[in-house]
Amino acid sequence: MYRIVFICLLFALPGYSQYKSFKIGVKGDTLNIVDNAGLKQGRWVVSVPPLRGEPGYDEEGYFKDDKKEGVWRKYSTMGDLQAIENYKYGFKNGKSSYYTVYGIVREENWKAVNPDNPYDTVDVPDLNTDAVYKRIVKVEGTNYRHGTWTFYDPQTGMVSKTEEYILDKLVSSKKNGTYVLSDSLKYVRDTSKAIAKPKEVLDYEKKNKKKKIRVRDGATGVQ
Repeated sequence: MYRIVFICLLFALPGYSQYKSFKIGVKGDTLNIVDNAGLKQGRWVVSVPPLRGEPGYDEEGYFKDDKKEGVWRKYSTMGDLQAIENYKYGFKNGKSSYYTVYGIVREENWKAVNPDNPYDTVDVPDLNTDAVYKRIVKVEGTNYRHGTWTFYDPQTGMVSKTEEYILDKLVSSKKNGTYVLSDSLKYVRDTSKAIAKPKEVLDYEKKNKKKKIRVRDGATGVQ
C-alpha cells in the first residue's frame, strides 16, 4: 500500500516542479501558485487581516502573470458576499457589484487600459445625426469609469440614482444621441463649440451627396 502511494507521489512531483510554491485546497485542487519566475498564477484564495480600523476580508479569483484576471469575489470574515468584480490586465474592467447583508447597493462599470498599448478605440457620436463613429484616442491611466453606474437603496432594493460615464468623465446630459459631459472631452460634442467630422466621413458624404442613402444604426428612436 505504502509503495503504491510513494510511486504516485513520484509521478505527481514533476507536475509541481514548475511551481516555486503552492497550496493544496480541501478539494485537492492546487491554489496560490507562484511560478518559478515569482509570478502569481491560477486560482488564489487570499485572507486580508483588519488594518487601522478597516475590517478584514477574504477574496478569491484568478491571477495571470501576477495580475488579476476575470471574476473576483470578496467576502466578509463571516462569509457574507461583499463584492463581485471583473478584472483585465490587473485592473477593474466591465461590471463590478457591491453588497451588504441586505442586498446590492451599487453597480459600477469600468474600462481597463492595456498597459502595453496606450491607445484605445472609442465611440464618438456625430454632431448632427444619430450616427456613431469609431476613433482611436490616446488614454492615460490604468482604468476608467465607463458606462452606467447604478446606486440602490439597500433597504428596498430600488434604484436611488444612476450616473453615466465616458472614460471617467461624467455625462451631464444626452440629447439627440449626443453626449454632453460635465468636463468635456475634445472628441465628444461640447455645448459651446462644434467639432469637425473625421475626414473619412466628410469624403463619404461628399461622394454620396446626391444619393439618398439611409444608414441603419440599430436605433429604435426611443430615448
